[in-house]
Amino acid sequence: MEHVPLAHVLILSTILFFLGIYGFFSRRNLITMLMSIELILNSVNINFVAFNKYVYPHQLEGVFFTLFIITIAAAEVSISIAIIINLYRRFNTIDIEDTKNMKF
Repeated sequence: MEHVPLAHVLILSTILFFLGIYGFFSRRNLITMLMSIELILNSVNINFVAFNKYVYPHQLEGVFFTLFIITIAAAEVSISIAIIINLYRRFNTIDIEDTKNMKF
C-alpha cells in the first residue's frame, strides 16, 4: 500500500480551512456559517491524523485528539441548531443582517 505524501494532505487541509474561512466571512446565513465552522474543524482533524501518521506512526494521540474534536463539534452543532431554530421562531429569519436591527 502506497503512502500519500504529507504535502498533499496538508494542501487538502489548507484548502478546506480557507474554504471554511471564506464561507464564514462571506455568507450571512447562520446555517452556512455553521457549516463553514465544521469545514475548519475537519481541516484541523485532517492535520492531526496526518501528523500523527507521519511523525509517530505507532501511536494514536492524533486520532484521540480527532475523536475529541468530533465530539465537541457534535455538541456545538446541536446547541447551534437549537439556537438557530429559536431565532427563526422568534424573528422568522436566520439572516445575520436581518437580526442586527431587532431587539432581543
